[in-house]
Amino acid sequence: MPEKFFRLEEIDNGERIDSWLAENTEFSRSRIRKMIDNGDLLVNGEAVKANHRCQEGEEVLLRYEEEVPLNVLPEDIPLDILYEDDDLLVINKPKGMVVHPGAGNHEHTLVNALMHHSVSLSSVNGAFRPGIVHRIDKDTSGLLVCAKNDQAHLQLADQLKDKRCFRRYYTLVHGVLPYDEGEIDAPIGRDPKDRQKMCVTAKNSKEALTLFHVLKRFDDSSLLSCELKTGRTHQIRVHLSYIGYPVINDPKYSRKKLIDDSGQYLHAYYLSFLHPRSGERMEFETGLPEYFEEYIARKEQGHE
Repeated sequence: MPEKFFRLEEIDNGERIDSWLAENTEFSRSRIRKMIDNGDLLVNGEAVKANHRCQEGEEVLLRYEEEVPLNVLPEDIPLDILYEDDDLLVINKPKGMVVHPGAGNHEHTLVNALMHHSVSLSSVNGAFRPGIVHRIDKDTSGLLVCAKNDQAHLQLADQLKDKRCFRRYYTLVHGVLPYDEGEIDAPIGRDPKDRQKMCVTAKNSKEALTLFHVLKRFDDSSLLSCELKTGRTHQIRVHLSYIGYPVINDPKYSRKKLIDDSGQYLHAYYLSFLHPRSGERMEFETGLPEYFEEYIARKEQGHE
């Protein structure tokens, strides 16, 4: 991940750090806010809030993702749409589909499919993420809500931030949990040894809370339902690995032998939010996806 480094001078004293960065870098204030929210702004080695007041001599480190220098083109890719109206869509994303274009993924993303399906998509997250309110990893399947206009996008984003949007996941983990339910309350930040990973850490981290419930136990593994109370990157995968029950087939956070290269067994099966226009509580749910059912069947037959 590219970085920019600055040392503040006396003339900067008292200015808000987000305002200073907007004036002294090529990034918009909204993009800077997202970097701050992601913990990618450090002042003297510590994460700060957007309203941090600059002081002479402070050292500022800003990490950022490079924008894709290509146009995003519509593609006729089938979408599993559970619901659609003038403000939003709820989509069941398949395993293996990237949500938005990025380095190495310029085509065949959910965004390419959305642009073919609808001419009306929110612009809040920029030209490379139209309609994208939240994301799930490429190899995680399941439910996403996408916005068709900026007003809907901002209201849905506020619900995610204020914990009024509820998300639950199915996951298969290594090991047999001895208790039926529990919670993992452990802060998550970037792994200092590997910038592509997250980890449980007290340094430069944010609160993270995951609730889990055991649905089924096998000889050496368990099927769980997990609910996100916060929305940190890779949260469920990091938390379950942290307590010693890594997600099956997770190439990043599990040291166990992989089944194949299809990625972690994680499916976003439940999504609930308030409709941005009507205020009505919307709820959507999907069952176990086929790849889950096939693996469970093999487990039950003793083939895994």
